[in-house]
Amino acid sequence: MDRQTASATFPSTAAAVADARRFVRKVLADWGVDEASDDAVLATSELATNAIAYAGTSFEVSCRLEDGDIKIEVRDRHPTRGIEMPGVTASSGRGLPSIARLAASWGVSYDRRTKGVWFRLPRPGAAEAAEPGAAAGQDTATAGSEAAGPAARGPRERAARERAARDRGDQARDGAAAQGREGGIGGDVGDVPVAGDRLLRSPAAVEAMEDGVATVRETLGAEGAAVLLTERDGRMIMGSSAGTAAELPLGELSVAGLGPAARAGSPWVASGADPTATALHARSLAAAPLESQGRLTGVVVAVSSVPGRFDEADGARLGRLADEMSLSLEKARVGELERSWRGWLSFVAEASDLLAGTLDQERTMALVAQLVVPRLATWCAVYTVTEAEPDRLAYVWHADENRADGLRELLEHAGAAPPMEGPGPWHGLATAPPQVRAAAGDTAADQVYAFPLIARGRRIGTIVIGRPPGDRFPRSAIELAEELSRRAALAVDNARLFSAQTAMSSALQRSLLPPGIPEIPGLEVAVVYDPAGEGSEVGGDFYDVFESGPAQGGPAAASRWRFAIGDVCGTGPEAAAVTGLARHALRILAAEDMSVPAVLTRLNRLILGEGERGRLLTLLHGEIAARNPGGVRIRLTSAGHPLPLVLDPEGGVREAATAQPLLGVFDGVEFHTDTVDLRRGEVLLCVTDGVTERRAGNRLLGDGDGLERLLAGCTGLSAGAVAARIQRAVRDFGPEPSNDDIALIVLRAS
Repeated sequence: MDRQTASATFPSTAAAVADARRFVRKVLADWGVDEASDDAVLATSELATNAIAYAGTSFEVSCRLEDGDIKIEVRDRHPTRGIEMPGVTASSGRGLPSIARLAASWGVSYDRRTKGVWFRLPRPGAAEAAEPGAAAGQDTATAGSEAAGPAARGPRERAARERAARDRGDQARDGAAAQGREGGIGGDVGDVPVAGDRLLRSPAAVEAMEDGVATVRETLGAEGAAVLLTERDGRMIMGSSAGTAAELPLGELSVAGLGPAARAGSPWVASGADPTATALHARSLAAAPLESQGRLTGVVVAVSSVPGRFDEADGARLGRLADEMSLSLEKARVGELERSWRGWLSFVAEASDLLAGTLDQERTMALVAQLVVPRLATWCAVYTVTEAEPDRLAYVWHADENRADGLRELLEHAGAAPPMEGPGPWHGLATAPPQVRAAAGDTAADQVYAFPLIARGRRIGTIVIGRPPGDRFPRSAIELAEELSRRAALAVDNARLFSAQTAMSSALQRSLLPPGIPEIPGLEVAVVYDPAGEGSEVGGDFYDVFESGPAQGGPAAASRWRFAIGDVCGTGPEAAAVTGLARHALRILAAEDMSVPAVLTRLNRLILGEGERGRLLTLLHGEIAARNPGGVRIRLTSAGHPLPLVLDPEGGVREAATAQPLLGVFDGVEFHTDTVDLRRGEVLLCVTDGVTERRAGNRLLGDGDGLERLLAGCTGLSAGAVAARIQRAVRDFGPEPSNDDIALIVLRAS
């Protein structure tokens, strides 16, 4: 493999996305840049899914090392179809907002035949090497040392470092904007997360706080020091403490109880009358606010049991230490957000793979609900909308199985899912009858959000999720559920379209097959038809056995029968049109008392008359000309079709016809008949090439007289048993399902 360039092409299938991810991970591992694998794999997954969902073609993934950067491009074969630019309102071009966050740069390129979306990632280690001063400055700030000097902690340096930290973290901060401190305290959790529990989940933040309180004690000679963090509801909790502060429980303290100095972003020195000093049982303290983008994240304090222990100089020194600690905590918080965000993005990518892996509508809805619970919500319900049913509760899933039945009962008696255009709170549970609400218990009071499933500009359903009243939905969970609902809508719509197409194809396929097989005196008849694939396309194989009219010169009760088996080139509507033409023309022409060769000649002209709509057709057509106690006489013609085989009672197998030109190629072809006298106990086997060309690796079932040997093993069996054994042998011949339709007719003289 070239160390600078690697590429691979993948088909337009759901499994190709996972293959593309594995390819990128392996390439970057071979190049020794594993550190960038997670971002590269996530971005590639989004673009590969985009190519399959919107372009609908195969796609190529190329990886390059250029100028110290990693460049990856996903190129599809549909250059005329545009994509949505990144933005929170984008309804198509899925994954592009994620690419904008992950990549250093990205873009779209076109040529005459393809469209590519590329992105660049910095090579691991390049950023650190380019900014050694920044790294050193961060180390100094983390340690909380005063050795950096006043200049390093001056207003300009502080502002520059804050901007750098802000630039690194902006894309991962749940879309929050900088606001005043008053607007952020106790605000919605979806704003810039300044809640203490987020910082306490970060090992880097905990380490920074522990180092910080140790430095405060050493620098100010304080008996104790602590970092108090703000909570969502405005309360303050203990982040880290040392000395006497570690031995004291934190009393009731809230942001609202802090003095004006804290709100102004200034350090202060106070006596025991200060609310913070009272909460920490201190006779005096020095305190300074911890800030993040104009929001109060906490307070660092030094405490003493001696009144008047600290002066204004101590407050100023503590203020400088607080500035440095704020930067360390901000970096740790941003890192925690980045990890959390990447985890959510990975979840969405994997969810997309799972949703793309099924085309069953019921299974898709069940999968959506089980993806939501319990990661995003305690329970989830999926409603569907059709022309016949405005809103139908299709699936319900609860983290506690014991509550699932009560939840379903509650939802069935609640108000209908709202026909909303965007996500929002839903209060339908309140409309359920009191007795139903009582039976549901606490679930009836849950907070609920609804997300419409919108595909191709119309609402096809709604996802409703719920949590207990005290467990509020963070904005990140709501945004993730909204993204998941968009992808779920596409998956459900695709499943609906596939189901409709399958039903239509099945109905069309049934119309192209005979309604039944007549009983023919002196002859056992068995037929088999196995369509290939998942039933979404109409196959080109067909068969027919029918009565063609009274026997010429025979008694009034005597009749004639004909049979046919054919294979139209290709599948789909065009092949179905030729199949319908051939099958119905055979019956009509046979009813006009035309001979077998004359029927094929007329049918050949009909297909040629279709012009470009016509398809090549191989056809075996025969007439049961006479019956007697010793057997039957059959006249048949094989026009480009696999030759029929005759099995005698002793196990011998022979061909029963000669090859003649197939239909739909040349005009003026003259066909002739071959006569087969089928003695009692002999079997005539007619098959399509789905039997003879059944593949197992490089071998075909028909290679080396394979079908003849298979038929020879059917000696002594009835027509139905012969047909069943051939069908089973075809299925078992290869490990993979057959990719061609299979049709066969078995006639046995009895």
